Amino acid sequence: MVIVSRLIAKFNSYYADKPVLTIMITNAVLGGIADTVAQSLTAVRAKSRRNLAPGKDISDGIEMPDYDEKSPYVTDIIPHRTLGPPQFDFERLTRFMSYGFIMSPVQFQWFAFLSRAFPITKQSATMPALQRVCFDQLIFAPIGLAAFFTFMTVTEGGGRRAVTRKFQEVYLPSLKANFLLWPAVQILNFRVIPLQFQIPFVSTVGIAWTAYLSLTNSSDDVPISFPSD
Repeated sequence: MVIVSRLIAKFNSYYADKPVLTIMITNAVLGGIADTVAQSLTAVRAKSRRNLAPGKDISDGIEMPDYDEKSPYVTDIIPHRTLGPPQFDFERLTRFMSYGFIMSPVQFQWFAFLSRAFPITKQSATMPALQRVCFDQLIFAPIGLAAFFTFMTVTEGGGRRAVTRKFQEVYLPSLKANFLLWPAVQILNFRVIPLQFQIPFVSTVGIAWTAYLSLTNSSDDVPISFPSD
């Protein structure tokens, strides 16, 4: 608790001096944490898939002879890179941190606009919070999600076709997952959390969401969405 209190005090101090830069750095760090979590989950999942019984082929279960690991012919049949977990992708980590850094000023201005447009007072709190959530989910969420997939695809070297394919395969499932998760989070955020902590709160809760997006963006399959209640 002492460490948390000191971190909050430091954040408040930096935020009071340079609010936008503080949010940008905070979002970049949290985005990096989220992608690290996602890559770790990918490595664990890949390892579990390779943890098959000896003598079984990974793809179709056909029996294969057991090869001595020291045999020089093993690498000709099973490439060495497939035997271990996938390497950590620092370029992908950089892309996620860059996106969090770049989008922070936009988020800052958006949250400030919502605060001005729908002020929360002691006399009126619930309705302005709901109005903020509606505006946030109907306007900012679809645009922000589109910006995310476009940024990631382009920085990965993809062109117009790659962006179009990404939208066709993952945009709508991800937007549906967004609507299942974020309205409840944003009601709590707008209703309870002070303005200077709203973006960090979203980014902290968003570690799991960004990890989901990271897995979605790096997958060739249509992603699974969060289950509905």
